[in-house]
Amino acid sequence: MMLRSFLFVPADNERKIARGLQSEADALILDLEDSVAPDRKEEARKRLAGHLTNLGGNIGPKLYVRVNPLDSSHALDDLLAATHIMVAGIVLPKACGRQDIDRCGHYLDMAERAQGIAPGAIGILPVVTETAAAVLRLPELATPIGRLQAMTWGGEDLATVLGARGNKRSSGEWDDSFRLARALALLAAAACDVPAIDTLHADFRDDEGLRAAALSARYAGFSGKIAIHPDQVAIINEIFAPSETEIEDARAVVAAFAASPGSGVVGLGGRMLDRPHLVAAQRLLTITGVAIQS
Repeated sequence: MMLRSFLFVPADNERKIARGLQSEADALILDLEDSVAPDRKEEARKRLAGHLTNLGGNIGPKLYVRVNPLDSSHALDDLLAATHIMVAGIVLPKACGRQDIDRCGHYLDMAERAQGIAPGAIGILPVVTETAAAVLRLPELATPIGRLQAMTWGGEDLATVLGARGNKRSSGEWDDSFRLARALALLAAAACDVPAIDTLHADFRDDEGLRAAALSARYAGFSGKIAIHPDQVAIINEIFAPSETEIEDARAVVAAFAASPGSGVVGLGGRMLDRPHLVAAQRLLTITGVAIQS
């Protein structure tokens, strides 16, 4: 399944969760971290357990849970509460290098065993740029990692760490430190062979800005984007869904290579195509669920 939109909702807000489930979001992130006040963490975990039980086997968006950072006092309790058959993955904030992803995986090994869930059933989607150290350690993420499903990045916490007054220039473009973090996160995801998910667009009333940001992200190579309001989901889904023209072109590329087995280069409509074009076409058809004819 192609995951284009990841919608954040507080785990302790039943109204927002209900609205999120009714949205067209591909994935819902039930948040135990920033959107939950410190004195409501335990209550949020209890409500999370109730939501997951009440959902039963209902088909809808894939469910993720953002836990608190691993070095917090809440992390282990969060992971235990989130280890449920309905949960597709853990969103891990402030992940710093491979060691934090592996550490989260080890905790999930134990939690799955304790809950009687199949080993490895729950994946990890780390936020890999929220501290300066995390950005500097992104080159460590250069090979596939167990449980890793995707990566995302963020500029809000990083701005706080840097003491920056903002993360964008007056033109709306990311400032240098954040452009670097974004690029390194995208490269790390590619090196680990997982999708890269773009960060949020903070102004949920700014449809034009969201559209521009989503187009830029898709052009760069991101496969989806974070949403913080249900009204953002439709635009994100539209931008990150391959068009019929793109799908037909990918089919034509695959067919051209199939018609010339063993060829490293083929011609198609005046274009000369080589193996990277074939790989890109096959990837697009695979993520959209289109059968590849060989």
